[in-house]
Amino acid sequence: MLTPKRLKYRKSQRGRRSGCDYAGSNVSFGEYGLKAMRDCWMTSRQIEAARIALTRHVKRGGKIWIRVFPDKPVSKKPLETRQGKGKGPTEFYAAVVRPGRILFEIEGVDRKTAEDAMRLAAQKLPIPTKFVEREITHA
Repeated sequence: MLTPKRLKYRKSQRGRRSGCDYAGSNVSFGEYGLKAMRDCWMTSRQIEAARIALTRHVKRGGKIWIRVFPDKPVSKKPLETRQGKGKGPTEFYAAVVRPGRILFEIEGVDRKTAEDAMRLAAQKLPIPTKFVEREITHA
């Protein structure tokens, strides 16, 4: 499971998820990518489940990059607890994902295998995604 090694502040506020991601919206490392179409908090468990689905499908062929990291601590108060008495303990870590963000990248496999692997990974995620290819830039 992905968790930060250390945090400057243990508990964070909820923040906003509005807007699109412009940084991290291009396929930079691999040939193919999986792009987020909506915003969400993606938990470390969801990222790990998608990673396992990807690696199992490509069977050690090709290289995979995870482009999101769960660095936001999400706290939760226990059930049937009265209001007040401060903020609850950290329950899990989440990555803040906005539309346009590339979640996973893959290279070293053919297009059909990459598409199938990304489809399996997308089923593990809480948002709709899109399969994208690297754009070839001419100098």
